[in-house]
Amino acid sequence: MRADTATHGASPERALLQATVALHALRPAAGDSSMQARRLLVDTVGCALAGRHADEVRGLEAALAACEPGEFRLPQGPSMGVQAAAQVLAMAATWDEACEGQALAHGRPGVPLVAALLPLALRRGSTLGEFVDAFVLGYEVGARCGAWLRIRPGMHVDANWPALGVAAGVARLLGLAPAGIDQAIDIAACQLATSLYLPVREGRTARNTYLGHSASLGLQAAFASAAGIDAPAGALAHYAQQHAAPTGQALPGAQVALLGDAYIKPFAAVRHVHYGATAARLLRAQLGGNDTTQIRRIVLKVYEEAIVYCGNRAPRTPIQAQFSLSFGIAAMLRFGDVDPSVYAAPRFDDAELRRLESLVELETDAGLTERKLRGATLSITLGDRVVAETVGTIAGDAANPLDRDALVAKFMHYASGMATHGVAAPDAAHYCNGVLDAPADTALATLWRQLA
Repeated sequence: MRADTATHGASPERALLQATVALHALRPAAGDSSMQARRLLVDTVGCALAGRHADEVRGLEAALAACEPGEFRLPQGPSMGVQAAAQVLAMAATWDEACEGQALAHGRPGVPLVAALLPLALRRGSTLGEFVDAFVLGYEVGARCGAWLRIRPGMHVDANWPALGVAAGVARLLGLAPAGIDQAIDIAACQLATSLYLPVREGRTARNTYLGHSASLGLQAAFASAAGIDAPAGALAHYAQQHAAPTGQALPGAQVALLGDAYIKPFAAVRHVHYGATAARLLRAQLGGNDTTQIRRIVLKVYEEAIVYCGNRAPRTPIQAQFSLSFGIAAMLRFGDVDPSVYAAPRFDDAELRRLESLVELETDAGLTERKLRGATLSITLGDRVVAETVGTIAGDAANPLDRDALVAKFMHYASGMATHGVAAPDAAHYCNGVLDAPADTALATLWRQLA
């Protein structure tokens, strides 16, 4: 036992993380958590395949493969080692902002876990069940860390606490005992990054490298723990005191499955954008489809946090548009969907889309803000007529999860239709259904070969 535990290591939050590790380290994942892990694997891989439409993603993939060749490869792509693959997968899955998230954590514990665990599990010849067990433990740790280690103003979560869940999940896959998993978390806690929101505000894609950083750090920390490298037992509590902005809220007990609250997005945009976009889809149906030329005014009333993070107007770059309430509404009204295609020519520069975006007025809904609820009311004026829709929940939320058909449809669209190196539809369907249905002892490589 490390001698410095008494200084910071006895915090209630750290004790809860240890209890969470102990609960999940020595037993298979429960049925509901196992299925949710499979669903997130499917969705994250689909987002990563679609993200390879970007020249920058393919450029990084080629450069890292040349530097670190290995056994993992994406469809029609070069072979990469585990660390290289983790960075590429994380960046690609994030590129169009269509990936998962967890509301309590205010971030996405799952993307860097998939990015790190998938190539490593394939390299080790792991089964689907072994991947799932590691993912569930890592997710439960990561989500609690996100709830505890609130970031300070001006920061972005993606290169911060997600590394802690990755460290835990990878350590579980490596077969470490609970003490070794705890140590991996502490090693990562000693070196969490201060990642900035600034690139999002200025439309720079540096932010898309952040989850790759978390995946890499988590891998490094887990292997370091396996090698016997140690860290202060109070590292994470010390980090919380010195560098985080904790709310003081009590964390859910170790028995609570936070993975059940993960959301899977139906649209390629920040979750805050989904409420207005969902209302816009409902209004578009009322208006009879694609003729938006009669629209003269658009007003969105939404909770304050959405405007703080997604008040970007007249976005010049895709990442600004992904964090733009007004762009998401305009894209939905114009095209009937917000998928990766709206961030590429010719749709991104479409004149009518830009006209609609300029019409949007953003207003804070004081009631939602005061009650700390999410939702939106969208009003559209056409001549003398005003139509409105109020949305309090969105598809993909824990209370309204995407059903299997919607999940498979999203994967098929992203993997077969949106990807530069698209997967044949029958292969995509076989992979997707295999991940969802295969027995736990199925070799992960058997499923992956359907794609790659």
